[in-house]
Amino acid sequence: MTIIGIAGGTGSGKTTVVKKIVEALPPNYVAVVPQDSYYNDTTGMSDEERKAINFDHPDAFDWKLLIKHIGELRDGKSIEQPTYSYLLSNRLPETVHVEPHPVIIVEGIMALVNRRLREMMDLKIYVDCDDDIRLIRNIQRDTIDRGRTVTMVMDRYMKVLKPMHEQFIEPSKRYANVIIPEGGHNKQGIDLVCKYIERLCGVEG
Repeated sequence: MTIIGIAGGTGSGKTTVVKKIVEALPPNYVAVVPQDSYYNDTTGMSDEERKAINFDHPDAFDWKLLIKHIGELRDGKSIEQPTYSYLLSNRLPETVHVEPHPVIIVEGIMALVNRRLREMMDLKIYVDCDDDIRLIRNIQRDTIDRGRTVTMVMDRYMKVLKPMHEQFIEPSKRYANVIIPEGGHNKQGIDLVCKYIERLCGVEG
């Protein structure tokens, strides 16, 4: 089994890179574990307390459960991956059944932040992207998918996203084996990574 970590700022193009890797490998060869599913369970908190959570800080994640689940997949066991609602700022009752696959991708803004999680990875990728482009993508996504206004997104970007990115996410780049500049638009970079993963997994291209 090959475990791959894919990190990068919000809106950097991580999802595109993951999609290309999945497409490059045989069908049903990859299981993707999104770090976003592992935000802390906030049951028992008030709405005010939930709204005060900084979702771009490492403390917002249930690292213990994420590390446990990746370990179980590595050991050939299936997991019940939690699901998270941004609208409710809490986990949903439903889980996603994930079977072990030859390739496990852990994808998220802080996939390379935690040392124990990094040590489980065979390949660490950082998807880099210009800050302005990431901001535009955040505005597009959050206004459509998360019910936020442009003003709310801009305010959150300046007060939370930008400082947290500079403090935690950008520095994690130094742990990457591969950095893909220009995010999901770097076709050549993504193709090279896909070819490397194919060789790593013993898959004929």
